[in-house]
Amino acid sequence: MKPPRRRYGLLAVVVTLIVLASLQIQFHHLKEDRLTGDRTFATTTTDPVHWRTGAEGLPRGIVHSNSDMYLRPLWDSGANPKNKNDNHNALLAMAVGISQMQNVDIMARKFLNQNYTVMLFHYDGNVDGWHNLEWSDKAIHILARNQTKWWFAKRFLHPDVVAIYGFIFLWDEDLGVDNFDPRRYLDIMVSEGLEITQPALDPDLSTDIHHRITIRNKMMKVHRRIYDNRASMNCSDGSKGPPCTGWVEGMAPVFSRAAWRCVWHLIQNDLIHGWGLDMKLGYCAQGDRAEKVGVIDSEYVVHQGIPSLGGPSLSSKTPRRSLDLRTHIRRQSSAELEKFKERWNRAVREDEEWTDPFDT
Repeated sequence: MKPPRRRYGLLAVVVTLIVLASLQIQFHHLKEDRLTGDRTFATTTTDPVHWRTGAEGLPRGIVHSNSDMYLRPLWDSGANPKNKNDNHNALLAMAVGISQMQNVDIMARKFLNQNYTVMLFHYDGNVDGWHNLEWSDKAIHILARNQTKWWFAKRFLHPDVVAIYGFIFLWDEDLGVDNFDPRRYLDIMVSEGLEITQPALDPDLSTDIHHRITIRNKMMKVHRRIYDNRASMNCSDGSKGPPCTGWVEGMAPVFSRAAWRCVWHLIQNDLIHGWGLDMKLGYCAQGDRAEKVGVIDSEYVVHQGIPSLGGPSLSSKTPRRSLDLRTHIRRQSSAELEKFKERWNRAVREDEEWTDPFDT
């Protein structure tokens, strides 16, 4: 017996209503979820996280952008270190070999007695031989075989590392300093408003003088130019650049902090002999090189003429092998000079925004 059709029809209507109600409820849930999702997405896109790169990812107060060469104790002993002094405002940096230890000892003492920092670049691999000097543990020692002071300076005297020092002495190891006082020298440098200097050379005792402008004038405290009417020089009041004015030699330059920041960038990483730099140092003088670059006469030195990297003295008999080494080094230096000139000229051509302040 078949059930009545009315009963099945009523059941179908009820099921349909239930399905419609369920669909309506699901629709409202989906609509709410979508609105919530849109609000979340809108919040995320309108207020993104700003990720800062490099040191900018740190809070500013924790950033130390500079360093120094002060030696720090491994623990606080409660006593002041013997070499602690807040007046370290100059750094003497030299490339040295053990054969010149006696002369370097005299030079270093001059600076350490004024509480200046001394850094020795050991090009011959011998550091232990210096430990018998009483001040050796107060100096910074860096070793790299057969490297020049310009190679060391480019890698270890970054301006941010030595920014605490007001002056950088980047000297050769063969300078006699009997008539030189570093504190008086810096007093003159500051009072004269000089940014790049060198001590004058004693013409009577120095064995290796290449340029007249470096010779001491006994009648002056400082000189900034020379006068020479020879055709090869023609230096007069009208001269505006090297070798007549605005120039120091590479054996004993002294730089202010601001000048060194510029000079460090001028040093080419792969041209380790530094030839050609002296002719361009005036561009780092923080002004007119004829005024900001000078040779200090009252504090002078003796250039002993000993080739760097431990070569024999010019006044001694030169062994054949040493002569060959010096010949190779001079050839390399000359080649680097030509490379430096080419790079400078190319840089001038390619930098359309740069104008030569001395080309007037």
